[in-house]
Amino acid sequence: MRHYAAYGSNLDPARMRAYCPHSPMVGTGWLEGWRLTFAGEDVIGWEGSVSTVVESPGDRVFVALYDIHQYDAPQLDEVEGVTAETYRRLTVRVSTLDGDVTAWVYVFDGYEGGLPTSWYLSEIANAAEKAGAPDDYVTELRSRPTGTASA
Repeated sequence: MRHYAAYGSNLDPARMRAYCPHSPMVGTGWLEGWRLTFAGEDVIGWEGSVSTVVESPGDRVFVALYDIHQYDAPQLDEVEGVTAETYRRLTVRVSTLDGDVTAWVYVFDGYEGGLPTSWYLSEIANAAEKAGAPDDYVTELRSRPTGTASA
């Protein structure tokens, strides 16, 4: 049985390969009825908020799909904050050009709010662009407000 993980913020296959070397990127799609947002600024201890998705009818998030190998799943849960109870893993439906697939998403286990750093938002937008997100989607990401301008 295949297990997919969908990422709206970690669209960079090279970064994902470092965490999960047995789990290749297998495509892209849309998480319909959700939106990319930020949360956890006061909880995690970063300079800014971290990415998450929240249900939001009428919105959608461009995602990369990874075929998660059984050897990589525990490491992925740890990297994504499941074992620290910062994030929780949900199963959702992702729309692709080849039809719908079910995939895991990691959702912040707390309240939405706060701003990402300009560096973090830039990383997300650059990765979305590399993954083939539509230009208007990338432009909207880049235009979001940020907090501190970290290096």
